[in-house]
Amino acid sequence: MSSEADNIVSAIIAKWCAGFATLDAAALSRLYAKNAFFFGSNPKLYRGRDGVADYFNGLPRWRKPAAAFSEVNAAQAGPDLINMGATITFDLAGERDDLVVKMSWVIIREDGDWKIVNHHASAKTPLI
Repeated sequence: MSSEADNIVSAIIAKWCAGFATLDAAALSRLYAKNAFFFGSNPKLYRGRDGVADYFNGLPRWRKPAAAFSEVNAAQAGPDLINMGATITFDLAGERDDLVVKMSWVIIREDGDWKIVNHHASAKTPLI
């Protein structure tokens, strides 16, 4: 990755993976915008940083969770807006089968920092 958008996305991914590895809901929620929309691994829409923290606090307490992003695509959609799409493989150290999902983020500049304003995870396998 070499563009500005790629560098911004790479930095957020690194922080996101570090937070996920310890299931640190507070650290993860700080990566999101104040008015974020978040669709994770269940059908509920979580809103704002408190909603994001609720989502991560509600996950099972796996012993050694890890997330690996692949097929990452980033595009600057405006001066303060980036789109990101990727595949994420969640390795839960044998406590359950690996989970592979498609992920999209919309990232905005908020208060001088880049934040995820829309997070959407969906099944990697075709639904139709």
